[in-house]
Amino acid sequence: MELIDGKKVSDAIKITIAEEVQTILSQGGKRPHLAAILVGTDGGSITYVNHKVKACEQVGFASTLKTFDEDISEDALLDTIAEFNANKDIDGFIVQLPLPKHIDEQKVIEAISPNKDVDGFHPINVGKMMIGLPSFKSATPAGILELLKYYHIETAGKHCVIIGRSNIVGKPLSVMLSHKGYPGDCTVTVCHSRTKNIAEECKRADILIAALGSPEFVTADMVKQGAVVIDVGTTRVASSETKSGWKLKGDVKFDEVAPLCSYITPVPGGVGPMTICSLLMNTLQAARGKK
Repeated sequence: MELIDGKKVSDAIKITIAEEVQTILSQGGKRPHLAAILVGTDGGSITYVNHKVKACEQVGFASTLKTFDEDISEDALLDTIAEFNANKDIDGFIVQLPLPKHIDEQKVIEAISPNKDVDGFHPINVGKMMIGLPSFKSATPAGILELLKYYHIETAGKHCVIIGRSNIVGKPLSVMLSHKGYPGDCTVTVCHSRTKNIAEECKRADILIAALGSPEFVTADMVKQGAVVIDVGTTRVASSETKSGWKLKGDVKFDEVAPLCSYITPVPGGVGPMTICSLLMNTLQAARGKK
């Protein structure tokens, strides 16, 4: 069993991005600028956005973080998005999800300019990705592909099972892995809450990707010997073992599944760092005008 180290991979990619930033600046170009909008005080969202700000510093990006109270009106949030769309210095920006229930997330996603949508959620970017055109790709799926490439994990002809059909991970990842080329050419099965015999479906997987947000859902009896397991889950659960009173759990019961695997991602330190890395890559793409 080999551990897939997302931090090591993301650090290597950040070095490459930082070098490209220096090249842009030495040629008289503008420093890439990634902005974020955060609504409310969700602990996970705050931590994640702070990591994004730190990552910008590491690669030499400019960064902007605009925060709002949870009771901000939808119109006020849309006005801020319009300001960011019009700001020529901002190359890309994200609105951190989830949003409070009184705000229509889809309306917010569609309000972001596709040319600045570095999360890859806008329907135009999703549509381009679906048919294989250049686009900003959803950050988490793109990060997973980078992990597969870094570890030279074979994908052609492999059976990939994805648990979860979200618009953010499951659906785009299923398409990206079925595209021609590497990493791709997979035969993909998407499982979800209505899937019958889900354990049997999972056990057929050469590559099993868990992205359902249910702590330790995947157990040893669902994984075949030699499978590659990618755990996208990051759920905070109460814990008496940590000073904070909580710890992150993945969707995979790591201790019992890991011995079966050829490769497996840990939580934390697996997919998470790669999601932020993908945002940086999309922002660099936006800054270079390669859309």
